[in-house]
Amino acid sequence: MARYTGADCKRCRREKTKLFLKGAKCDSPKCPIEIRPYPPGEHGRGRTKDSEYLLQKREKQKCARIYGVLEKQFRGYFEEANRRSGKTGDNLLRILESRLDNVVYRAGFAKSRDMARQLVRHGHITVNGHKVDIPSYRVSENDIVEVRPSSLELTPFVVARAEAGEKTVPAWLEAIPSRMRILVHSLPARQVIDTPVQEQLIVELYSK
Repeated sequence: MARYTGADCKRCRREKTKLFLKGAKCDSPKCPIEIRPYPPGEHGRGRTKDSEYLLQKREKQKCARIYGVLEKQFRGYFEEANRRSGKTGDNLLRILESRLDNVVYRAGFAKSRDMARQLVRHGHITVNGHKVDIPSYRVSENDIVEVRPSSLELTPFVVARAEAGEKTVPAWLEAIPSRMRILVHSLPARQVIDTPVQEQLIVELYSK
């Protein structure tokens, strides 16, 4: 299985914005983008104005990196979104938001999407009573996502219960930390997705 193994903070600096890939570190003064708010590399501070194509490419890269998706899978999501009725950009973000690792992160059960991905992959999460260890699994309306009973006392989940209420859970989900349960009331509309991307630039890139 292909995955990114480089430094997460370099990805944030490359996109010139926080992608919140490192959990609590992103909110601390030690966040590298606070210290060096320019792209990595010897020419990071001297780059000229970006072209239209580069802006579109960077927006696609930013979105893929936020959700932890590599190029081939991201392209597949876009093609699926394009086949659906409605706005392609809205459909794309809805698909990405419905990934199981994102749902676990959004509910506050993990500090980052990377951490949520690991918790899912290690078999700690169930959907409607069945163990699911595929981070890209997509939830549906009225699904019930829970932490397996045998995993409840693991440190990440103990911390999540202790910090319940500190993270704002989107309205389309309902988190019940006392039972480590997530209720999926619906799939999100674009106006409630706070991911800082301009999805129209992604649509323009893939439409060339």
